[in-house]
Amino acid sequence: MSARIRLDPSVYLVTDTRQCGGPAGVVATVGAAVDGGVTAVQLRDPAASTRELVDLGRALVTLLRPLGVPLIVDDRVDVALAIDADGAHVGQRDLDPVSARRLLGPDRHLGLSVSTPEEARAVADLPAGTVDLLGVGPVRPTLTKTDARAAIGFARLGVVTAAAPLPCVAIGGLRAADVAALHGAGAAGSAVVSAVCGRPDPEAAAREIARAWAAVRGGADASGSSQGGSGPGGDPTAERAPSGRLGVSAGPAA
Repeated sequence: MSARIRLDPSVYLVTDTRQCGGPAGVVATVGAAVDGGVTAVQLRDPAASTRELVDLGRALVTLLRPLGVPLIVDDRVDVALAIDADGAHVGQRDLDPVSARRLLGPDRHLGLSVSTPEEARAVADLPAGTVDLLGVGPVRPTLTKTDARAAIGFARLGVVTAAAPLPCVAIGGLRAADVAALHGAGAAGSAVVSAVCGRPDPEAAAREIARAWAAVRGGADASGSSQGGSGPGGDPTAERAPSGRLGVSAGPAA
């Protein structure tokens, strides 16, 4: 890597191995969802052993890297490094972001979970370039993360995003029908689990969310016809380059 990964959080898929029917199901679901417009993938499986997580992560790297879709590892900075993932995401009770950035180096993406305006504002006190994206939630109660905090709701989401010095992706029981409200609350994307994982047609589920984001940004009409590109302001369902990484910036993000 030679430049900071710039992740488009519009349709940010967080994996759930149980809902996908096992590791092979995760890979199949991710592949289909990317075809539907998923812009980034986070590997999350707190029940897996380290070796199981590494094996699954390597399979996802093999799938995603030629497509230019970033793979982020939840919590486990060590696993992110072991599989050469594009970055990691840490919570308030995980490895602190300064230490995580030191381990990840200057080029990989680092996300941080926040739930309150105070936690969001505190990010401004970190060294510049430590964190790239804030995950805000849960917006609704969720069963996919057993240690999740109490739901904050859409109004509180807007308060947190207004206090944040960085782009925010919302998470927690979200669906395609929520995109307009998320956009209005200042979120830059939807992090989704159940809305895609375990669905009969993950590609169609992802496409519905991607088209909703394109529509609220003026990049598509209700039928999903594209007027924009594949970046954060365009249509996430736009055709991807066959190789290389989408969203690699020219230098480290501040």
